[in-house]
Amino acid sequence: MSETTRLPDSTGKRVPEVVFETRENGDWKAISSKEIFDGRTVVLFALPGAFTPTCSSAHLPRYEELASALATHGVDEVICLSVNDAFVMDAWGKEQGASRVRLLPDGNGDFTEGLGMLVSKRDLGFGNRSWRYSMLVRDGVIEKMFIEPDVAGDPYEVSDADTMLRHLDPQAGVAPDVSLFTRHGCRHCERARGLLDARGIAYEEIALGEDVTTCSLRAVTGRDTVPQVFIGGKHVGGADELEAHFAA
Repeated sequence: MSETTRLPDSTGKRVPEVVFETRENGDWKAISSKEIFDGRTVVLFALPGAFTPTCSSAHLPRYEELASALATHGVDEVICLSVNDAFVMDAWGKEQGASRVRLLPDGNGDFTEGLGMLVSKRDLGFGNRSWRYSMLVRDGVIEKMFIEPDVAGDPYEVSDADTMLRHLDPQAGVAPDVSLFTRHGCRHCERARGLLDARGIAYEEIALGEDVTTCSLRAVTGRDTVPQVFIGGKHVGGADELEAHFAA
């Protein structure tokens, strides 16, 4: 990391006013900071780069998992920001299957520099990139920042989704892993999704298809109907059993 690296805490300040050059439906779309943040509650987390190890294996996936839980605490949108161009961010989002988190390209680093989070990664051939951090923004004003410690390497200790969730809800525990087997067009699968979404429970959806067959479903659950739900490694069952589980 460069000796000129600055890691200021901008809590209480407005976010930088910049314009993000994004891609939407194959066309360029300019989006301003005001459009993203004004009148809204936003969780933004920033990371060094798309397709990089920690960003791909932990940082983005966990926010994707907990986006619904954050929404139950008044968060209108969860945003992942990186000093990458729009094409790279779009490709990474598709590769990650991100649907609950918006990937926002800060291609020129203007937003990142405005926060004082632009750091040199020239030793890795990356040029200037964002330091890893997360923040809660209400109506354009930064209410809380979690900035990774100013140490060598790529620390990942405080900007994670669980830390942000605990900030919003100090009683929040570690959410159990939830898997949901579904099939396209299944109305009972829609019920199960609705039951989980209503409680802000993050889940991995496993859709039957080419790679996951009914045979696989029987081997895992002993049943050949969907949905089938697992919570914390325990088989709950279908939509009716899930409803009973929550009622209990």
